[in-house]
Amino acid sequence: MVVIVDYDAGNLKSVERACREVGLSAEISSDPNRIREAKRVIFPGVGAAGSAMRSLAASGVDRALADAFETGTPILGICLGLQISLEYSEENDTDTLGLLPGEVHRFRLDDPDLKVPHMGWNAVHVIRPHPVFDGVQLGDEFYFVHAYRPIPERPTDVIAESVYEGPFCSALGRGNYVATQFHPEKSGRVGLRLLERFADWDGRVDA
Repeated sequence: MVVIVDYDAGNLKSVERACREVGLSAEISSDPNRIREAKRVIFPGVGAAGSAMRSLAASGVDRALADAFETGTPILGICLGLQISLEYSEENDTDTLGLLPGEVHRFRLDDPDLKVPHMGWNAVHVIRPHPVFDGVQLGDEFYFVHAYRPIPERPTDVIAESVYEGPFCSALGRGNYVATQFHPEKSGRVGLRLLERFADWDGRVDA
């Protein structure tokens, strides 16, 4: 069973529908024990880092996610789920989960024609092989909506980059954890194929 983590951070039904389209049985849950027992975990989200962390702490889901990560359960973070998996977010000056080292900063753009949030379709360039990204082609576009960008501490954690004025990390991962700043569930066929590969992924990455 796949558990989609519910922490009052939106877009859960769209993730559930996308899972159903690729034949992936999923349930939405805020129960820490269900998350610990899950075969796979999807950690999506839209909204603000501060309120998200308060919700996670109040329910005990923060500890359940850490336990799932430590025991090797395959985890897919999406958008806010990616951002609060790092250690700190400038949004609301928030200490976050710290599954991977790094910070999240707001876009600061010099080009007056570019707006924040970054919203719409953008190419994703894979720079490090990863099973979940097998088959993503140069120029494949995914759907983004975000005002903050992840800055992993370790360059080796970056899986893919996109460009919005300059390059930024659009996917990252280590071990059994992989995450996207874009929304695969809103990215049409190319996003569904990514979810299919997550469904087949055993949580290991070949060296």
